[in-house]
Amino acid sequence: MSNGKIVKVSGPLVMAEGMENANIQDLCQVGDMKLVGEIIEMRNDVASIQVYEETSGIGPGEPVVTTGEALSVELGPGIISQMFDGIQRPLDTFREETESNYLVRGVNISPLAREKKWDFKATKVVGDKVEAGDIVGTVQETKVIEHRIMVPVGVSGTIKSIQDGSYGLDDVVYTVETENGLKELSMMQRWPVRRGRPFKQKLNPSTPMLTGQRVIDTFFPITKGGAAAVPGPFGAGKTVVQHQIAKFSDVDLVVYVGCGERGNEMTDVLNEFPELVDPNTGESLMERTILIANTSNMPVAAREASIYTGITIAEYFRDMGYSVAIMADSTSRWAEALREMSGRLEEMPGDEGYPAYLGSRIAEYYERAGRTLSIGSEDREGSITAIGAVSPPGGDTSEPVTQNTLRVVKVYWALDSSLAQRRHFPSVNWLTSYSLYLTEVGKYMNQELEEDWAKMVQHSMNILQEESGLEEIVRLVGIESLSEKDRLTMVIAESLREDYLQQNAFDDIDTYTSREKQFLMLDLILSFETEAREAMKLGAYYQELIDGTEKVRDKIARAKSISEDNLADITKIKDEMKKTIHEIVAVGGMTQNAKRV
Repeated sequence: MSNGKIVKVSGPLVMAEGMENANIQDLCQVGDMKLVGEIIEMRNDVASIQVYEETSGIGPGEPVVTTGEALSVELGPGIISQMFDGIQRPLDTFREETESNYLVRGVNISPLAREKKWDFKATKVVGDKVEAGDIVGTVQETKVIEHRIMVPVGVSGTIKSIQDGSYGLDDVVYTVETENGLKELSMMQRWPVRRGRPFKQKLNPSTPMLTGQRVIDTFFPITKGGAAAVPGPFGAGKTVVQHQIAKFSDVDLVVYVGCGERGNEMTDVLNEFPELVDPNTGESLMERTILIANTSNMPVAAREASIYTGITIAEYFRDMGYSVAIMADSTSRWAEALREMSGRLEEMPGDEGYPAYLGSRIAEYYERAGRTLSIGSEDREGSITAIGAVSPPGGDTSEPVTQNTLRVVKVYWALDSSLAQRRHFPSVNWLTSYSLYLTEVGKYMNQELEEDWAKMVQHSMNILQEESGLEEIVRLVGIESLSEKDRLTMVIAESLREDYLQQNAFDDIDTYTSREKQFLMLDLILSFETEAREAMKLGAYYQELIDGTEKVRDKIARAKSISEDNLADITKIKDEMKKTIHEIVAVGGMTQNAKRV
């Protein structure tokens, strides 16, 4: 520990002298109010401290005491269904203790409840040899998540005592005889947030993460262990896209970080998630969700820490063997916090005033995502899928945060304000977005569905790109100038856009689409194209086809409203569509023969 005194206060940045024994990343108690801070720079004996609470009223001469520890999170039972702030203070408990709706300064509260007892079931017995990462027992934390108690990093040896029972987080649950003597261990461990948790091996992500959003799952899929960016201007629907993925993705656990966004958006999450039923488990979504809220009206320095707090919690559950998705909304606000602290430190600014190390910090965060083999003697596989929203000013994606993000992520969901204005949601632009996982996901889906899914997707993308080129001609000389083949292409593209890609987040059926339904819907639209083109080859006219299939095309458009229990109805529409087109060809053929006579 080191004691010093404040010499300068500049917003959330406090400078203290007499700190020669302190280290960078040490936590400090700042001023008489003992505010939480972290040392981010040392010059001789002067420490620059990033304070995670409001600093008004703090002045020179007040004491600063270091704890000798880095900013860490508590990891153990009781973490799920909670809402924390950026430095892992439980906001519900905080409000009860302080009897205030606002963050009262200088209040020190344990992140996890100490008084609560948990039923521990041992999976190891006395005499078993264990190493770091091995599971010694389990706690049923929520109805859907079994909390696996792991041996902390740096501990290995022989278990000397362990038994089932009801324990608090500070109680000794098991002891391990190590080379350095007997170690008493509880169900909880601490981990510094800025250091990634170790793993045995990083694996190539290959299994797609099902989100239930058709435009994402079909055209721009993400794998479990992948990383995606969602850039878009204000009002384009970044937050709703992230909410949808948090609600419906087929992962075991979701960590949602509200970083610098409006408070009412986190309120929506808090109000909606407990009421929503997880389609995979049938339980409330909060049973598998952890929320970290550091909204725009909360201390800016803690915003910078919130991203690391979230990813560390995600790594902890990944090490248990779970697949975790972490949503960061938004990394632009986090980068703004970096820029503010960098300016106060008088560092040399980089592009648009952001610090020169912006790119490496963003890469550092996304690199902690991935599919891994956990450390320990048991082979466990877990994954973290990182999805970050980016809010470029004015929708300009050439700005530094978006560009540095795109350098490290493999999926780019470009939200388009013009689509949002036309009420086309999710407003993912199919011409500018991309996914580098498309090949792996295509192979996986071909095996799962036993159909050529990858070919269907590629063909659909080609139609949409062709439509983009034809639209230019239509704007110049009108649709009548197009050939019948091209006019049919325009009809199919419109069906793909409006009947398949467009999705209603507020419709109970359309909000989520299973893999099977996505295949049947896409197959229905492409089958219509195949049949219609074949009919035109056999002599049917374009206008005959369009007029004659009006009713069946209306049914194709309404296929999105068919519930998951009645998917056979989509096949019936397909059969009806084929029958209708065959009848048009038969009548058309007779008409043309009569004309020839």
